[in-house]
Amino acid sequence: MNVRCLLIDDEPHAVEIIESYIELVDGLEIVGKCHNAVQAFSLLQSMPVDLLFLDIKMPKLSGTDFLRSLRNPPKVIFTTAYREYALDGFDLDVVDYLLKPIPFERFLRAVSKVMRLEPQIMANGISEPDQPPVEKELVPSERDAFLYFRADRKMVKVYTKDILYVESLKDYIKIITTNAKPLVVKQAISSVEAMLPGRDFLRIHRSFIVAIDKISAWSPSHIEVAGQELPIGRLHQKDVGRALKMEV
Repeated sequence: MNVRCLLIDDEPHAVEIIESYIELVDGLEIVGKCHNAVQAFSLLQSMPVDLLFLDIKMPKLSGTDFLRSLRNPPKVIFTTAYREYALDGFDLDVVDYLLKPIPFERFLRAVSKVMRLEPQIMANGISEPDQPPVEKELVPSERDAFLYFRADRKMVKVYTKDILYVESLKDYIKIITTNAKPLVVKQAISSVEAMLPGRDFLRIHRSFIVAIDKISAWSPSHIEVAGQELPIGRLHQKDVGRALKMEV
C-alpha cells in the first residue's frame, strides 16, 4: 500500500518541487494537487488521503486554520517560506515542518517520520534513515544521487554527479552535463536550486548554478566550468567568495 499524498500550495513552483521529490521515492503516490484550502477540502471528502503537504500562508484560508477545521485530518507535513510559523505547526501536532526552499535530504527525513508512524507502510519500500535500503535506493549515495526532469514528454534521469552547470533561459533551464547533450526543461532555476544539494552546488548568478567540484578556475568576476566562463552576479559575490574562500 502506498502513502497517498495530497499537495496543497498556492505557488505552482512549490507544488512542482514536492511532486518531483515524491516521484523519486518508492511508496509515495500523489492523489491530488490543490492551490487553495477550499479545493483541498472537497478532495478530502471524495478520496482517501494519508498525508498532506500543506502550505501555511495561503489566500482566504491559511493552512493552520484549514487543519483546525478538519475533524479527522490525515498526517500533515507543513511547508512554508516563513520560519515564524513553525510553533503554530507543532502546536497542531503535525509530523514535520519544512522551510522553503526545501532540500531533498530534508524532505526525505520528513517522509521517514511518517513511515515510523506507519510500520505497515514502512515495509512497502521506505527505509529508516539510519538503515541502508535493500535493492531499492531511497536515500541516494552522494555518487548515485539523481533527479528526474520532464522533457520531450518523458521523465529524464540526470545524475547530480554529472551536472556541470545549470543556466536559466527565461521560462526554461538548460542543464549541461558531462556525458550528454544539454537538457532543456520548462522549469524555474529557483526550483532546481532547491532540488540540488547545497553542499555540492553554488548559485553564482541569477542565471547560473554550478557544480562546485567542476570549477576549474575563477576570478572575482567569473567562474570557469568545462571551458566556459560564467559571470558571478553582484548579489552573489559574497556567497561565492565564502564558498570558494576567495577575495571578491
